[in-house]
Amino acid sequence: MLNSESMINLPALKAIASPVRLKILELLKDPAANFPPQVDGDLLTDGVCADFIRERLGFAPATVSRHLGLLADCGLLVPTRKKGWTFYRRDESAIATLAAGLAAGL
Repeated sequence: MLNSESMINLPALKAIASPVRLKILELLKDPAANFPPQVDGDLLTDGVCADFIRERLGFAPATVSRHLGLLADCGLLVPTRKKGWTFYRRDESAIATLAAGLAAGL
C-alpha cells in the first residue's frame, strides 16, 4: 500500500508521469548512442549538454529546461555545471530505488 511511510518518492513519481520526461530518461539511458560527442563534457561522466537534449526533443529551450529541472529536483537526474553549460545524467541509484518502491508498493 502506498502511504506516507512508503519508500516512494512522490515528486519523482509525478515527474515520470510526463511522456516527455520519460523520453528524456530513455535518451539518457544510453547517451553515447543517442547524442553526438561533446567538446566540454564527457557523455558518461558529466552527462549530456542541455542543448543537445533540447535539439533531440525539438522543443523550446524553456520547455526542456523546465522538464530537466523537474527531473533534477526530484533526484532522477544529476546536473553538472561546466564552462557555463549544464550537463545532465541519470541517477541510476535513485531510479532503481523508485522502481523498487513501486514494485514493493503495488
